[in-house]
Amino acid sequence: MARSEQQQPEADPAAPAAPAPAPGTPVYSDRVYRSGGGIAGGVLVLALVLWLGIDALVSASGRAPWLALAAMLFVVPLLTAYTIRPAVFAGEDQVRIRNPFRTIVVPWGAMKNLRARFSTELFTNDGAKFQMWAVPVSLRQRKRADRRMGRLERSAPASSASRQAALSFSSADGEPKLAQADQALVEMRELAERAVARGGAEASGAPVVRWAYEVLAPALAGAVLLIILVAM
Repeated sequence: MARSEQQQPEADPAAPAAPAPAPGTPVYSDRVYRSGGGIAGGVLVLALVLWLGIDALVSASGRAPWLALAAMLFVVPLLTAYTIRPAVFAGEDQVRIRNPFRTIVVPWGAMKNLRARFSTELFTNDGAKFQMWAVPVSLRQRKRADRRMGRLERSAPASSASRQAALSFSSADGEPKLAQADQALVEMRELAERAVARGGAEASGAPVVRWAYEVLAPALAGAVLLIILVAM
């Protein structure tokens, strides 16, 4: 009985509590970047594919239902991967890039650069490059933002303080100063600079890449079944 009491001691009210976060330290939730147009288009195409496939399963005869089932098993995961799955989760210590077939976790300390030309890309210190499917580059948005910035600069006051105030973004204004992809990169660079300045083990380390087997496995199974049915 004495041994049992030693294994389960009562809590000491005088024991020091766990250290709390430093006062004034901001806590932020992850910023999520996704392509609204891609998701909307993907949902519409998925609805069309499912409607045609289910109709073939119910009303067709012979091998047609099996062909429809194999086609849906092959097409639905791929459509989901390319339209609905892509997302970028930017946190205080790392960024998680969810592409169609891979998920890449990059601590901010391992990031070297971000670039948005024809696509949005992240470069790491070891020379690796990862594309961010969820942050597409729109040349039309960029040209519109450039024209808007030019108009603001021409109409801004001459003094530096007034000019800076006039060029600053206002939530009451109709349009942002930057294109969506450029604005996302600005926010991610700010998070990276903040994490590097803060330091800590969470913001350091090597990138981790994981393949999306939940997408690859059903798509591969559907492709194999479809080939077998067509060859029969």
